[in-house]
Amino acid sequence: MKRQTQSLMLLILGGALLNISVFSGTYVNYVKPGFRPLLIGAGAVLVGLALVAFVRQWRNHSEPAHDNGQGHGHDHGHGHGPRVAWLLAVPVFAIVLVAPPALGSFAAGSEDDAPAPRPPTPVAYRQLSDSVPELALGEFIGRAYDPAGTSLAGRQVKLTGFVVPSKKKNRWYVTRMQISCCAADALALKVAVQGVPAPRENSWVQVTGEWIPWKGKIPNGYVIPDMSATDVTKIDQPAEPYE
Repeated sequence: MKRQTQSLMLLILGGALLNISVFSGTYVNYVKPGFRPLLIGAGAVLVGLALVAFVRQWRNHSEPAHDNGQGHGHDHGHGHGPRVAWLLAVPVFAIVLVAPPALGSFAAGSEDDAPAPRPPTPVAYRQLSDSVPELALGEFIGRAYDPAGTSLAGRQVKLTGFVVPSKKKNRWYVTRMQISCCAADALALKVAVQGVPAPRENSWVQVTGEWIPWKGKIPNGYVIPDMSATDVTKIDQPAEPYE
């Protein structure tokens, strides 16, 4: 790969990072919102390095060639870097050309598998308001497993997520991906929905309904909580698709 090409790839990659983090909000499809300053910084550094490289190459081309005694001068502008430098093209193509969307039903899995190896750790939850509160899926699941009380019992709540089909009849999942750092460590949070037909797979919805209490005591292992829905509204993907 020629040095000019390497510099161009750095410029494109840096520009792509700045584009998704400064001029649009698509960076949240890859990382948590708190990483935005780091992406902006990384993009600015790459663009800066590329511009410095271009300036150095221009100066080298502008310098007169010196005779080295063998009838020709040194060519400073056509050096070749290692071929591995072409790997810089991979993230460029991924970000600029492909632009992957936020993780959806394919990543969550269509199987009726549990998204966590064990029940969530109990925490102290706030008292629910008198209206129909909107809960994060993680909070809904945590409240369903809360041994301290039955804060969900008989309460209408709203959940937001995308649709994942189920192999079991007359049910589907409202799902949200939870990330700690980036999309690579995403975990699918699912609540099984009953009582209403499943909307189109991977579409975003807001579901209103009630938690279906466990039959008996709280399960020892992880079991996806169930919800009896009374209303489903199709919505656009939220600005922040992950929890």
